[in-house]
Amino acid sequence: MNIKLFVTGGTFDKEYDELTGELVFHDTHIQDMLQKGRSKVDIDIRTLMMVDSLHITREDRHLILDHCQKTDAEKILITHGTDTMVETAQLLASHITDKTIVLTGAMIPYTFGSSDGLFNLGSALAFTQTLEYGVYIAMNGRYFQWSNVQKNKKTGVFEEL
Repeated sequence: MNIKLFVTGGTFDKEYDELTGELVFHDTHIQDMLQKGRSKVDIDIRTLMMVDSLHITREDRHLILDHCQKTDAEKILITHGTDTMVETAQLLASHITDKTIVLTGAMIPYTFGSSDGLFNLGSALAFTQTLEYGVYIAMNGRYFQWSNVQKNKKTGVFEEL
């Protein structure tokens, strides 16, 4: 079973810039995360963009959609910023019904050491392998139907509607 993993940025891949004090993107940490997690799953990784989800444009979302439609893989995992993850999931679900697509993210950057990213990535990887066709959000050890989830911005946890 081959899983296609599309990287789009989000908190997973942010790093602290000591000179500016801002969170910035340099390169994805997904390969390192999979190695530290000792993953033995056949995964093909492709970075589509490195952007905060608050800055994802309509064109960016359609680029994600295009890659999901064109890949031969029926199992797709997407790392994505949490703020607009549901919007991207909605677009994918409205066009793709014959694949399992799981979006996941992190609330704390991986490079901070106390990130939830490694746990979320591992959970999402397991859900990608086992769930039936559809579009899902995987966060906090749970999976949700894309149409029945929201990010609680007060608690930083995804929950059912």
